[in-house]
Amino acid sequence: MISCKEASRLASQQLERQLTLWERVQFRLHLAICIGCRRMEKQFQFLRVMTGAWMSQKD
Repeated sequence: MISCKEASRLASQQLERQLTLWERVQFRLHLAICIGCRRMEKQFQFLRVMTGAWMSQKD
């Protein structure tokens, strides 16, 4: 099982690249038991959407 620190690293990296199959499996298993990391992943996704919306308005 990966730590919360490792899960947060993977959550951040999945915004920039596709995780390997093994990374995705480990990450999803961790999220299944850790509510804090599930919340963090949702926050990362929200920030990505909002940043994209903000960037599209600047053009």
